[in-house]
Amino acid sequence: MKKIILMILVAGTINNSASAQEIIPGGRIDLRDQLLFGLKAGANYSNVYDIKGENFNTQPKFGIAAGGFISIPLGRYIGIQPEILFSQKGFKATGDLTGSTYNLTRTTSYIDVPVFLAFKPAEFFTLLAGPQYSYLVQQDDEYTNGTTTLVTEQQFTNDNLRRNTLCFVGGFDINVSHLVLSARAGWDIQHNNGDGTSIDPQYKNVWYQATIGFRFL
Repeated sequence: MKKIILMILVAGTINNSASAQEIIPGGRIDLRDQLLFGLKAGANYSNVYDIKGENFNTQPKFGIAAGGFISIPLGRYIGIQPEILFSQKGFKATGDLTGSTYNLTRTTSYIDVPVFLAFKPAEFFTLLAGPQYSYLVQQDDEYTNGTTTLVTEQQFTNDNLRRNTLCFVGGFDINVSHLVLSARAGWDIQHNNGDGTSIDPQYKNVWYQATIGFRFL
């Protein structure tokens, strides 16, 4: 019986010591050297740049962004943070086709997989930057020409659209206990089609992203 009581006291002492190491001045818990995962959701504000198409002017549009992340510490101040997101990008545009003006709203749905290098100067703030792989799942176009509206869904059968795209993304996280407020900016490194034979104007995506996440402690 004495041995059991002694073991309980030792275990309690070790647990209290470990907890004390995680508490920083102000009563907050420092989780920078712990493995964490969570879910997040928010919105993209996207457009395109480096456009190679005549008479083609674009404006930004909103889309949804949602997925999960995992924070892998390499120490208290450095870590790796991979994420996987369903991410809607695209643009609104006006153009000229055979002398007739048209309006186009394009929504491109991607699976985005960024792999961030995370710098954690404080327990509540994380800077992130790194490459991203994006896989194009679906492309929806809405054309308006005068009084006519046409909605199409691209099935990628006859057009030389690039479905695998490399990107660069940077941003920051603000960590408040379970909550993570995130801001990102991203740019495609490659054009939307490989060899330029597509009838689609060539362009690269650019987007700004804001999400709110919940991390499991």
